[in-house]
Amino acid sequence: MDADVLVVGAGLAGLRCARVLHDAGHEVLVLEAADAVGGRIRTDRVDGFLVDRGFQLLNPAYPAVRRWVDVDALGLQGFGAGVAAVTESGTAVLGHPLRAPGLLPRTLGTAIGRPREVAAVLRWVAPLLRPRPGTSLSEVLSGRADVDRGTALDHAGVDGLLRRVVEAFLAGVLLEDDGSTADRFALLLAWMFARGVPSLPAAGMQALPELLAAPLDDRVRHGHRVGRVTGTSADVEGRTWSARQVVVATDGPRARELTGVEAPATKGVVTTWWSAPDAPDSDLLHVDARRDPRGPLVNAAVVSRAAPTYAPPGRHLVQGSALLGPGRVPDEAAMRRHAGDLLDVDPGRWEVVARHEVPDALPAQPAPYSATRPVQVGDLVVCGDHRDTGSIQGALVSGQRAADAVLATLR
Repeated sequence: MDADVLVVGAGLAGLRCARVLHDAGHEVLVLEAADAVGGRIRTDRVDGFLVDRGFQLLNPAYPAVRRWVDVDALGLQGFGAGVAAVTESGTAVLGHPLRAPGLLPRTLGTAIGRPREVAAVLRWVAPLLRPRPGTSLSEVLSGRADVDRGTALDHAGVDGLLRRVVEAFLAGVLLEDDGSTADRFALLLAWMFARGVPSLPAAGMQALPELLAAPLDDRVRHGHRVGRVTGTSADVEGRTWSARQVVVATDGPRARELTGVEAPATKGVVTTWWSAPDAPDSDLLHVDARRDPRGPLVNAAVVSRAAPTYAPPGRHLVQGSALLGPGRVPDEAAMRRHAGDLLDVDPGRWEVVARHEVPDALPAQPAPYSATRPVQVGDLVVCGDHRDTGSIQGALVSGQRAADAVLATLR
């Protein structure tokens, strides 16, 4: 027997699971197909720039992050607590009144004159604003109608500019622009954004899985692509590894391939990173809130304004992200034009640093909403964000649930 537990996959879920089992005194081996930990969270160094594979952010308000991650060790660099939305009449800014007091005048300028729109948005988020004493967020959300977010916004009467801003912002977070995500999940993320400022680690997003993997020392085997699994074994290129329990901690499509487990559909994103000699002095996320958006991007940002470590001295790093899917593969020129438009700059001198297409970036979270799916699947244990919420929070919680299930079995 090679170990007490074999964990297939070194993404966040697999690393959390392995860490819990390791700390409990069990012999754990993590078999990872790639050359580094992180799964879909990877960071490349290109000509002095840090570029993550897909524009990803870490929200330190996630309960699992607060509980299980040494956030201080990551040296987080926060984006502005607001969004800049391009409209037909200019750029409107909406900021968190407490976390971004400097944006308050522009936020009020956007809201004044739209009392009906503001009231409708407040109706949409009302359960989050007035929770009953002693109730948890999950209990609050369980009382909501189990519909998609488009229907929920309609029911609340959200329309006009604020509807377009909300939908443009959520399109980049949820990786969909058709309102198909469960309203409960959209509100859960809205609650988390209100409580924390999305940030980037000083060394790139890959610093997060590397931090989780550090205590595992040499227990992670890179370049080990598993071809077949059972509850007690995993085959890697002709060799069979054996254990008392196997945990499959891959993304949804790979988990389905290995185990036959039902997994949700996935949503894709393409991110282009550009080097710019100069850039607007804005650390906000920029979105297109016009009735007829003028390009494919769901958001653009001057990343180096929020995270200076992502660019070498004298240069700036700009990102633009667009939805990826069948018939939706925007080219670099279209993304560049739209990014320049959203940031109100001429992008002619920008140079491409990297372009990443991530077809399985997030699991879909449609209505009816299911916050958790079983991790015990026959004689296997399966974890990943496709078993919980499609987020860093969900991946970590799923890994913890998987570890708990294994500990119960081993006992």
